[in-house]
Amino acid sequence: MSMGFPDVRLRRLRRTSMLRAMFDSAPPSPAKFVWPVFLVEGDNRKEPISSMPGQSRMSADELLRALHPVAEQGVGGVLLFGQTEGGKDEGGSGAFDDTGVVQRALPLIKRAFPDLVVMTDVCLCAYTRHGHCGPLGRDGQVDNDAANGLLSRVAVSHAAAGADVVAPSAMMDGQVAAIREALAENSLENTLLMSYSTKFASSMYGPFREAENSAPSAGDRKGYQASFANLRAALRESQLDEAEGADILMVKPALFYLDVLARLRDRTDLPLAAYNVSGEYSMLHAAAEQGYGELYAMARESLTALARAGADIILSYWAPFYTRIFGKQ
Repeated sequence: MSMGFPDVRLRRLRRTSMLRAMFDSAPPSPAKFVWPVFLVEGDNRKEPISSMPGQSRMSADELLRALHPVAEQGVGGVLLFGQTEGGKDEGGSGAFDDTGVVQRALPLIKRAFPDLVVMTDVCLCAYTRHGHCGPLGRDGQVDNDAANGLLSRVAVSHAAAGADVVAPSAMMDGQVAAIREALAENSLENTLLMSYSTKFASSMYGPFREAENSAPSAGDRKGYQASFANLRAALRESQLDEAEGADILMVKPALFYLDVLARLRDRTDLPLAAYNVSGEYSMLHAAAEQGYGELYAMARESLTALARAGADIILSYWAPFYTRIFGKQ
């Protein structure tokens, strides 16, 4: 019997739309998506982010309004990024202020949307004068162990205010173990810990840094974020975080790192998150504006690729547009 053409014709399996639907993998459900949002202080504030079409900085009351149509689509969660206006210091103390914008928004969101999974970014860069992810030592580098102590305080303050998931993103060595211990010490053992476990020093964060006002004032973050040219070290980052007690691992960015995501999927049984970052989102908008492709078709293809590579959770600015992207194909 022939093992190939003309007896084997793979086009038979994709001849009609219903055949394709029958044999293709199902698209990721809306419950797999998490919408990253940018909180600002005050009321009635909704400030469009010029580099991220369709995204805005929002005060808590505006976010509650924006979440209604998102939750109605069945989107699984939201990831909160906070910032402060005028209250920055060397150690980012505003990040663990119990009256901070994230801490005040959490109970409001949980009360309005009790079934929505609410995650919080645990970092200091938007709260430090210098824009780095921890206090600086005498050598001008981030003091790793001092940062871990502060990150633990941030995580505890978020969990105490109602966060379902705390997500440390500073890429400090030992941050997961420090936060896991602090949560336990404060009787917050049920709080999930999603580590930005393999977070690369990427050129794809530009729009985010504009939105979050978190660009470093000097230097860069290559000394603590993972190098995109060192695969083995990148995988070790996630393996170490798993050993320290992370509940969920993350690869960030996503689209340029599908190989990392797939390899990590083969090495762990933990849930995997892929962060489809601001530059990847804005890049597709820019391509569509130039007529290089249909916006939602490109979004659908890229998001399907993340699920195909092994992502259980997709953190994406496309989340509010789930129905437009996947509703009719």
